[in-house]
Amino acid sequence: GSNLFNLLVVLGCCGVIRPFAVQLRWDYAASVSVAVVLFLMIFRDHFLSRPEAIFLLVLFAAFIGLTIRDALANRTEEEEEIQVLSPLVSVVYIVGGLVAIVWGGNLVVDSAKAIALSFGLSQTLVGLTVVALGTSLPELVTSVVASRKGENGLALGNVIGSNIFNILMVLGAASAINPVALIRENIIDIVILIVFSLIVWIYAATKQRISRKEGISMVCMYLIYAGYIIWR
Repeated sequence: GSNLFNLLVVLGCCGVIRPFAVQLRWDYAASVSVAVVLFLMIFRDHFLSRPEAIFLLVLFAAFIGLTIRDALANRTEEEEEIQVLSPLVSVVYIVGGLVAIVWGGNLVVDSAKAIALSFGLSQTLVGLTVVALGTSLPELVTSVVASRKGENGLALGNVIGSNIFNILMVLGAASAINPVALIRENIIDIVILIVFSLIVWIYAATKQRISRKEGISMVCMYLIYAGYIIWR
């Protein structure tokens, strides 16, 4: 759910605000590939085992390594203004951020479960809508601000990195702790993610840009998908 929101709504809103050029690189292909890998893992037995989860974590480590190597190879000598924080302040920010993440994560999961039970909704539906929206708000704000400032690479990279992190690190770590069983609807959602990823890829590859019309169509695709999951 978070990945679909990132792909269609976050990138779509960026395109609506300001059409932007897209330089397709290996990382977008990687984001589609990891979704395909996940589909192949769970298609047969609808189960993500601990060894498979460890494999996802290994893939994530490889992705981080390739990203660092790519960044070092393409870095520039441009000077940037960086606010230097003292070690003490940095530690306070890190600890405070971790505490907020853990507390906020527990609050979101418990509240979403309560919503599902009180309205008789499935946890899958709440996860694909309420939780997906809540966990994707940072990506939405970051990418929209970056798009308004003309930082198109940051907006696109934010979405790609988040989607890869969600599948390889988040799902991998969760399944390594406790193997995850999936239902048929989960398989359908992953297929939809792959299909929409390919459509956005085509959008970006045709003219090397995401136009305003394409951005609107991406948001509409998400609304259609949201209607479908509510209906089912």
